[in-house]
Amino acid sequence: MDEDLNKYLNINSRNGGVMNNIAFSILLYIIGLTSGLGLMIIIAHMKKNNASLEAIKIIEEAKESAENTRKQLIKDTKSELEQIKKEEMNFVKEKKDEIKMSEERLLQREASMDKRDELYQKRETLLDEKEEKINTKTNEIQEEKSKVEEIKKEQSEILQKISEMTKEEARKTLFEEVKQSMTKQIGQYIKEQEMEAKLTADKKAKDMLISSMQRYAADIASDQTVTVISLPNDDMKGRIIGREGRNIRTIEAITGVDLIIDDTPEAVVVSSFDPLRREIARITLETLIKDGRIHPTRIEEVYDKVSKDMKQKIIEYGNDALFELGITRVDPSLVEIIGRLHFRTSYGQNALQHSIEVAQLSGVIASELSEDVGLAKRAGLLHDIGKAIDHDIEGSHVELGINIAKKFHENETITNAIASHHGDVEATSFISNIVAIADSLSASRPGARNDSLENYIQRLSQLEEVGNNIDGVEKAYALQAGRELRVLVKPEEIDDISAHKIARDVKERIEATMKYPGTIKITVVRETRAEEEAK
Repeated sequence: MDEDLNKYLNINSRNGGVMNNIAFSILLYIIGLTSGLGLMIIIAHMKKNNASLEAIKIIEEAKESAENTRKQLIKDTKSELEQIKKEEMNFVKEKKDEIKMSEERLLQREASMDKRDELYQKRETLLDEKEEKINTKTNEIQEEKSKVEEIKKEQSEILQKISEMTKEEARKTLFEEVKQSMTKQIGQYIKEQEMEAKLTADKKAKDMLISSMQRYAADIASDQTVTVISLPNDDMKGRIIGREGRNIRTIEAITGVDLIIDDTPEAVVVSSFDPLRREIARITLETLIKDGRIHPTRIEEVYDKVSKDMKQKIIEYGNDALFELGITRVDPSLVEIIGRLHFRTSYGQNALQHSIEVAQLSGVIASELSEDVGLAKRAGLLHDIGKAIDHDIEGSHVELGINIAKKFHENETITNAIASHHGDVEATSFISNIVAIADSLSASRPGARNDSLENYIQRLSQLEEVGNNIDGVEKAYALQAGRELRVLVKPEEIDDISAHKIARDVKERIEATMKYPGTIKITVVRETRAEEEAK
């Protein structure tokens, strides 16, 4: 029993210690929680007090800053107002000064106008006095004129009675006498003026032209309408002809030329009036002969290649001409047209060479006359530019040249030089006249052109016809290949003085009706022969 009791007590004592420990822990927890809450309340209260203090401080600083800003704004505003007031006062002062000056000027002008008004009044008074004197004088003159008319009328009646002629008959007779007298005086005047001109202007002009021609030299015309191609052997003729003539027909069809294959040993003749086609055909044939392969397909291939190469060569011809003349700023398309002139001829004269020659001569003459040398050269080079395309487009080379010049925006002087170099329109500048002179020199120099017999005879006949159609001319003869016209007049109808007038009339008709290179000399011959027969 005792042992059981002891055990029970021991167990109770152990359980009581545990409970005591738990109670103590709870108590400590409650104490800590209460202390924490109190501490948190104290800290929150302290933070609230600090925030209030900071807010008060910030508000005070803001008030102070606002007060400073207000004071600064007031200060700045006062300063600006003072500046504006100062500027306004200066502006008002300037305006017052200007108004004062304007008033002074107006007063001066008013005084000047008063003086001018006084002068005008005095002048008006003088004019009235002069007008009165003029009217008086006019009346006196009218009276004198009436008296003179009456005297003239009386004298006329007395003269009619003495001469037994009416006034109209006397006027007609007097007019005839004056006409005959004036005709002789006009002829004499023409003769004197021509002699004086020959002593001065002709000599100077000839010296200038001779000097210009001496400073430029060119080859004679040698281009023809056929080209001879050498062959390595006569067997090549058969290969050019081809089976059943296929090769030669292909060549003639695509090149536009005629091939002449005859008995001439080792030679083929290319014939065409178009030098460009003839040149392309020549190069094509020479290339085929060197290659050895001659058939329609190969002919077309070579022709296409040669045509492309020829276009580049044409551009090179144009650039070479421009470089030789020192001409710049030319449109590339116009350069190609200039190069095409190399394959154009006129009376056997190469058109590009002729244009270069005209440009050189124009430049030399322009330098002698102190004109624009560059403009003269450019006009001389382009004066026949229409010939480059007249095979492809209808129209005269002058009209085509004018269109080309306008298309490429050339100078108006150049356009007029193109239009007037054959006398189709009137020249409007010295440059146009210079180009016309240079064109005549280039065309008329020995060896420049090869004229056909038919054109030569037609020109001479037309020249003689102009002389024969003049009243009083017995016969006219063209001499020196049309460079001189010898006119024989009837001596019983034409006197020595009238012969000079006939020479002038023939000259004017030739210039108006004919186109010719160079100049034509007109010589009027009046010969009186006295014949007797001794028996």
